[in-house]
Order: sequence, then structure tokens, then C-alpha cells
Amino acid sequence: MEDFAGQLCESVSKSTGAICAVTDRDTIVAVAGGGRRELMGKHVSPELEEQMETRKVYQADPAQPTMPVSDSVEKFQVLLAAPILSEGDLLGAVVFVGQGPLIPVSETEYKLAQTIASFMGKHMES
Repeated sequence: MEDFAGQLCESVSKSTGAICAVTDRDTIVAVAGGGRRELMGKHVSPELEEQMETRKVYQADPAQPTMPVSDSVEKFQVLLAAPILSEGDLLGAVVFVGQGPLIPVSETEYKLAQTIASFMGKHMES
């Protein structure tokens, strides 16, 4: 999953300019667009774990407290997290990562994250 996730993160980051990460259920397995050294291999935050368990797409709200990506690196926040599901099982998430002031993701990025998560879930089924 890591190689495939890494390639997808690179493509997304190059096309959107965003920091993109893929997680399994508890670890960040791929990062592109910045923060690789700080995030790669780190444990996801309890808040992100809890959000993934809902199996719903999360989008950061500037009126709400930020959600850290990792429990060990505070400067990166989740802007968007789309769960990766395979036959109903949660495998991880596609995450758009922010740093500094919260900048909402666009509708295009939202749909892109959903599409990638769906594609990865189907890819893992075979």
C-alpha cells in the first residue's frame, strides 16, 4: 500500500500544491508536498483516528478547534480527511494537511480526496 499511496500523494501534491498524506489505521504511510520528514511513519492523532472511525469525510471548519494530523507533530493540521474503505472495512485515510492559519480546501480538492480514497479502497480489494 505504501508505494501506491506514495505515488498518489505525489500526483495530488503536484496537481494541487497541497500537502497530501495517506494513513493506515494508525500510521502516516505516505506524504508529499512538504512535512515528509516530520510526518512520515508517525502515529496519527487520537482525533484523526476517531474521525476515521466515523467513516465520513471530515472537512476542517475555521470556527472549530483544529485537528492535529499526528500525535507527535503539532504544527500540521487536518484540512480534509477522506476514509479509505474496502468492503466496508476501514483501511486508513487520504488527508490534506495544513500548516499555520487554517485555509479551507476547495470543492475540487474535496472531490479529489473522496475519489482517491474510493479508488484506493477498490484497489486494495483486488
